[in-house]
Amino acid sequence: MRHPQRIRRTKSRLAAVAACLIASTTLVACSGEDGPQRSVDAFLEGWRSGNLQAVGFVDPTGAKIAADAVAQEIKELSGELAGTPPALSLRGDPEVVHNAATATIRVEWALPGETNWTYDRQVRLTQGRDDAWQVIWEPQVVHEQLTRGDRLGLRRNTAQRAGVLDGAGKPLITPRPVVRVGLQPSEVTDVQAMIRELDAAFRAIRPAITPPVDLSDLPKRLEEAKPDAFVEVVTLRDEAYRQIKSRIYDLPGTKFPTDKLQLAPTREFARAVLGTVDPAQADDLEKFPDRYFPGDMVGHGGLQGRWDERLGGVPGLSVIIKRPGPDGTLEPTDTVLFRREPQPGEPVKTTLDVATQNAADQALRGERRRSALVAVRISDGAVLAAANGPGAAGENLAFTAQVPPGSTFKMVSALGLLERDAVTPDTTVDCPKTFTVDGRSFKNSNDFALGKVPFRTDFAKSCNTAFAALAPQLGADGLAATGRTLGLEGKWEVGLDAFTGQVSANGGATEQAAAAIGQGTTLVSPLAMAAATAAVAKGGFTPPKLVLDPAPEGAAEPGPELKPEAVAAVRAMMREVVTSGTGTALKDVPGEPVHGKTGTAEYDDNPKNTHAWFVGWQGDVAFAVFVEKGGSGSGTAVPIAERFLRALSR
Repeated sequence: MRHPQRIRRTKSRLAAVAACLIASTTLVACSGEDGPQRSVDAFLEGWRSGNLQAVGFVDPTGAKIAADAVAQEIKELSGELAGTPPALSLRGDPEVVHNAATATIRVEWALPGETNWTYDRQVRLTQGRDDAWQVIWEPQVVHEQLTRGDRLGLRRNTAQRAGVLDGAGKPLITPRPVVRVGLQPSEVTDVQAMIRELDAAFRAIRPAITPPVDLSDLPKRLEEAKPDAFVEVVTLRDEAYRQIKSRIYDLPGTKFPTDKLQLAPTREFARAVLGTVDPAQADDLEKFPDRYFPGDMVGHGGLQGRWDERLGGVPGLSVIIKRPGPDGTLEPTDTVLFRREPQPGEPVKTTLDVATQNAADQALRGERRRSALVAVRISDGAVLAAANGPGAAGENLAFTAQVPPGSTFKMVSALGLLERDAVTPDTTVDCPKTFTVDGRSFKNSNDFALGKVPFRTDFAKSCNTAFAALAPQLGADGLAATGRTLGLEGKWEVGLDAFTGQVSANGGATEQAAAAIGQGTTLVSPLAMAAATAAVAKGGFTPPKLVLDPAPEGAAEPGPELKPEAVAAVRAMMREVVTSGTGTALKDVPGEPVHGKTGTAEYDDNPKNTHAWFVGWQGDVAFAVFVEKGGSGSGTAVPIAERFLRALSR
């Protein structure tokens, strides 16, 4: 006999189904505790959490599957995406036909690089004998192209890196021919003799390879390599290889495959300014885990590092299927389920001029002390060259050094004195051997004395005692005020870190005297002094610029027009430095007249420890030369300036 309550429930359910049939012969699941939507909701929640105990599963044949097994397979199928389960949602109500239902779900994966991969899938359900709705599990639920054993995988598609451009808009770094010097172990007859020959040849290359080629591990590498392997020793630019080809080409076992690499015009070309592009290092991966992956090429230092994101572009991303290979390891297939195209990098346009940069690099070539040479176009402030020595490595002293300017700062002091009518070029100013201020004795280089001579002679011969005596005429902050009209201490932005200077102000009498000759607390960079020199040549400060596109934020405004009579007098005195003063080595340089000022800057309490300086201009090019611990400006910096100007005139 049927139970009355069961009969009532059955009739109630049949009535509900009948109500749905009025709308369509294909049933849309009506709401209710026993509908398939409840099972779908539980399945989606369990997929995300990894706990599917609230869901019943069968395979396409109707055989039951344990919830834990389904959870594990979903995790495995997700592969490299398993760590970030997708967002899941039901799209409309499930459709019901008899005891079968189909639900459309939306699957949305959050991929690296703020990318979403979204698609719809159908989940099939069947109603069991106990009226409960069970999910029909198969790998295609995760994605229609997945089969058992498959895994979702990610593949990064490298973006094309953009170039750093020169002032003419041409790439500074382009594919250039190289030669890979290597050895085939089976043909090397005498390893030690080979090392001696190679070492001597590499050391003969000019400019010298910095750092030198290390051959200490070559015997071990040859021993461990297969007999017919190619053991690379060094990669040389084609022009460097041609210098030593006759010395190494016929050595037994040597091999010379050619290639092309992205390189600057020369090995040392603006190296510290341009930076390098190298495989991602451990600290790159640790600092930016979402940006860099092993094998990525990353900009380090200089413009390549500062503008790495812009130059590098945005890598593409593909979701692929990985399948077990013959040995059971997962191997990527050619099946791409989703692809985000890479976005190529954007170039960075600079003001650098290849000829001027080559001349600057050549001028510093062979200088073993840390040094810098900056050249700025007077008419518009464009940085034409920024060279750093020794060799191709090292920090960008040209922009970031913070060192005393020494007597090159007499250019600023003289301008301040002339603008205040404290002197004229012909005013007689005594130049004694020593001059004492509050107990501190100031003296001239090599203890020279000029006696009572015109101020222009004091300037040309770089008389410290004359300027120390005139310092009070500038007042407590007059020197700093004059320096600011030349751009020093400004907030100008060139596209890389740069020190704009710090000028002594409001010091006592001793500090004022020291500041007037570029000592005391005054600090500058070669770039700051080159810009100040350009301001004197032009008659007003123009902010220097290195990066044109993208235009750096916070570009400074041009400075005020300098007092014409005063700046004309400084120009004439800087010419006299070259014709009859401390820079006479430059008076026969080809081309337009050279103007300048030497500097010898003490950097500690020992007068014997000095930096060497020269600032000047020829035509439309102003420049500054700095040599750390270089001694005198006339003895060290002037010859570098001469090499620069002669190379530029060719």
